[in-house]
Amino acid sequence: MKDLKNIKKDFTIFQNYPDLVYLDSAATSQKPTSVINAVSDFYKFKNSNVHRSGYRLAELATETYENTRIQIGEFINARSSNEIIFTGNTNQSINYVAYGWARKFLVSGDIVVLSEMEHHANVVPWLRLKEEKKIKLLFIPINKEYRLDYKPIFENEKNLQKIKMLALTHASNVLGTVNPLKEIISYIRRKKSDIKILIDAAQSIPHLPINVQKLDIDFLTFSSHKILGPSGVGILWGRENLLEETDPFFVGSHMVETVTKEKATWSDLPDKFEVGTSNLEGVAGFSAAISYLQSIGLKNINIHEKDLTDYALKIFKQSPFIKLFGPKTSDSRLGIFSFELKGAHPHDVSHILDRQNIAIRSGHHCAQITMKSLGVSSTARASLYIYNSKKDIDQLFTAIHSVKKTLKI
Repeated sequence: MKDLKNIKKDFTIFQNYPDLVYLDSAATSQKPTSVINAVSDFYKFKNSNVHRSGYRLAELATETYENTRIQIGEFINARSSNEIIFTGNTNQSINYVAYGWARKFLVSGDIVVLSEMEHHANVVPWLRLKEEKKIKLLFIPINKEYRLDYKPIFENEKNLQKIKMLALTHASNVLGTVNPLKEIISYIRRKKSDIKILIDAAQSIPHLPINVQKLDIDFLTFSSHKILGPSGVGILWGRENLLEETDPFFVGSHMVETVTKEKATWSDLPDKFEVGTSNLEGVAGFSAAISYLQSIGLKNINIHEKDLTDYALKIFKQSPFIKLFGPKTSDSRLGIFSFELKGAHPHDVSHILDRQNIAIRSGHHCAQITMKSLGVSSTARASLYIYNSKKDIDQLFTAIHSVKKTLKI
């Protein structure tokens, strides 16, 4: 197991910026040197297109690409690597489901259930489908404890008859709340077993183990760039029988079986959904990211992050001039802290912290529905990952005090 106390040495960016306190991993994680090297090595030693040629270089590229598919399938316990589809990002993966499956099978009046915690990636595709197919959207509300009050929607028998899909985030990118998927899914399946369930795991998968078979879900989406890998690589997992009946979102080269002047037919899974040339070097980097993560172990990451989260929550509690949006204990939450410094605009807070080499995010975090439920337009947000320490948290709060002095609040 890697020593998390010295883990920053594995990340080139902290060598280049030794004073950097990076607290924006909910937006994108930093990349270990092994991932950067894997991308570089693909160009140096394997650069060729995949699935197209029989020469050795092409075979090496294809082997790397397909071995990564197998690796990711094992990482989330997919039944088959054919259930792993490479996309561009989480948002694109959700569009594949909305426009490949839901657009094909939902009819006017059918209901898709979302929540007030959703990232725009898991709202906007459904809004567009609502306009096109005249489906209805229902949103599970956030309660005072920053948890989802999900039962009332499914207790309404009139609604239940029309509900065809639940599209839900595993963890909120604003609140840090980790939704109790086993509890929610078990409850829903008892109410109506044939509801299709899509889980957006973009925020959770860098921190928590996910077993798609045990969860009893139908689709799962996530991205490489939040889990130590390169940007431009997303994953769509789906039950094989559902992917078989799902229409491809994009069409063109590679994903076809035959093409005539009259008609095209699609390849078998998973090629059916992978149009054109993918981000091959990014897939190679993603493989290295998964390997790096597994060398640490998600259990060890969880222990490390819980310790940091408990530490940060204690300081938030001792800071009456800061309003924290999110659960007040580390149970079922991630180290994501959206907060309001009373009397200061979040953008000003972020800008002043940046002068002290502290990187946080400010804004609505692509979650305007969540913001509205909180009664604010934006927040400042600090988010933790494996390379953070209690020293980083101390520096954050020391800098927040300096913001108060600078703005005279």
